Amino acid sequence: MGIDKELIDKLLADYKGPEDLIGEQGLLKQLTKALVERAMHAELTHHLGYEKNDSGGKGSGNSRNGTSTKTLKGDFGEAVIEVPRDRNGTFEPKIVPRHQRRFSGFDDKILSMYARGMTTREIQGHLQEIYGVEVSPSLISEVTDAVIEEVKAWQTRPLEPLYPILFLDALMVKMRHEGRVENRAVYVAIGIDLDGRKDVLGLWTSANEGAKFWLQVLTELRNRGVKDIFIACVDGLKGFPQAIESVFPQAQVQLCIVHLVRASLNYVGWKERKQVAQDLKSVYRAATEEQARREMAAFAERWNPKYPTIAALWQRNWERVIPFFAFPAEIRKIIYTTNAVESLNMSLRKALKTRVAFPSEEAALKVMYLALRNLIAKWESPLHWKAALNQFTLLWEDRIQIVTRA
Repeated sequence: MGIDKELIDKLLADYKGPEDLIGEQGLLKQLTKALVERAMHAELTHHLGYEKNDSGGKGSGNSRNGTSTKTLKGDFGEAVIEVPRDRNGTFEPKIVPRHQRRFSGFDDKILSMYARGMTTREIQGHLQEIYGVEVSPSLISEVTDAVIEEVKAWQTRPLEPLYPILFLDALMVKMRHEGRVENRAVYVAIGIDLDGRKDVLGLWTSANEGAKFWLQVLTELRNRGVKDIFIACVDGLKGFPQAIESVFPQAQVQLCIVHLVRASLNYVGWKERKQVAQDLKSVYRAATEEQARREMAAFAERWNPKYPTIAALWQRNWERVIPFFAFPAEIRKIIYTTNAVESLNMSLRKALKTRVAFPSEEAALKVMYLALRNLIAKWESPLHWKAALNQFTLLWEDRIQIVTRA
């Protein structure tokens, strides 16, 4: 719908600066108030079936009955609006429902700030500074608590029957549990489906990261519809491979290169991290297992005098490092890519770092879910996915057919 330019010129006739447009008593706020009130009067006319002062309304059994006031919060700040009423009390405004006191989109702004790690006090300050709106901590909690049911539905949603690659990870988060603040592990599962779509399959919490709990997580994934996994990339937790193989016996367990590189760099000074990471890349990007052994020996010769722990770490986990050398290059590139795991961890830690500790497990999951929702929307399929899918089909076509036909 076009807007009359002459009308705009008339509205802006006394305009001198931004304050006249977006200030506390600016034109946008006045227009919002006027348009909302006008829309509600139009809704009431439609509800009653006749215009104001129309003689046709006599004897209709219902009529206009003045107005009541309501303070509405929104991008424009706070505005007191006049809500029309009918005598029978049957009129329900649609543009601003009876119990709604926040304009459409306002709650989304609170959720967006919450997902980016802002505390309740920071959200209050931001809304006051930008929009001139005062909100209480209880209002922010009310808005964010509305996400809890969404989290529960997301956590129990059906999953794809086959994920060629599954990344399993955990990070520690401080939260209150049974009356005391403690570090608890939050488990994360990232799946890549046959179409190359990445998705977080769920979040789970426990007192610490353990193979026994991972067994429960994997069993839940199976109960939600996952029938097969080709490759599971995990950290070096003892007993983890056995937990995976007990639920998905055909899965190939691969030690996650991301975890191993990250653990290695923990021992390295900042100035040398880049070079150490580059030398480790020569190991896990070798063409064959034999070449990888030679590169590992060269790495140890160069860095053992200063960082002997790194080579020992790789050698201790070597049997779980080498399985992917049996795969074609197209599959290897997907397995050792850092994008999925690293971008997820970075986004979650950014959202979590402003909190010293969460008051409950539910509060922590709420923040993490909102952060994930923003992140997942931006994810793209891994590079070289089509080439990798061709290789998966050559290697395990029978397994793909069994799952897709079921």
